[in-house]
Amino acid sequence: MDTNICSNMLGSMATLQGSLFDTGSEPQLRPLDGGIRRIPLSDGAWIDFLPGWVERSDLLFEALVAEVGWRSEERVMFDRTVDVPRLLASYDDGVHVPHPVLDRAKSALADHYQGVAGAELATIGLCLYRDGGDSVAWHGDTIGRGSREDTLVAIVSLGWHRRFALRPKRGGSRTLSFDIGSGDLLVMGGSCQRTWQHAVPKTVRPIGPRISVQFRPFGVR
Repeated sequence: MDTNICSNMLGSMATLQGSLFDTGSEPQLRPLDGGIRRIPLSDGAWIDFLPGWVERSDLLFEALVAEVGWRSEERVMFDRTVDVPRLLASYDDGVHVPHPVLDRAKSALADHYQGVAGAELATIGLCLYRDGGDSVAWHGDTIGRGSREDTLVAIVSLGWHRRFALRPKRGGSRTLSFDIGSGDLLVMGGSCQRTWQHAVPKTVRPIGPRISVQFRPFGVR
């Protein structure tokens, strides 16, 4: 990524200081047991939510902005090619990751959800939302087993808080929203990828960058 863009992003993080109670010099993970709140959804889907799972998430954010080889992508929409409105990176199982806490997070999640359908976490995907204009449209992670079987997808949100929205695929008025950032953990499980959709909508609010870290089974995206 361009060094000027990197510097601008790190500069915009100045107001996102770590918690006064997070005095460590390295990012750490809080225990998963006992703190997660489960929210049952319809059609066998569910959400687990744990605010502030990553302590000193500001330090992890800064390291990932600086160290990850962020790439831009294009996609065909109707009759034209457009830029994907976020930067991306991905790491398959066994590939060296840009910060050791990512491997520790994947291992902790795999241990906690051992025996849960679709929880064989193998890959780590990263999205960098540079500002409120970057987004991801309504979708489910249905490439791979997520299109036909229960699948677990875990997301750690770093940096500025953004709205993470979910709605049932079959329609209806029920839409859920989470304001996530600062090391929050959100896990989608059960049939969530097949029967619900999720999105990070654009916003006109003056906000800074956010990184989404996604842990998925192999082949799911």
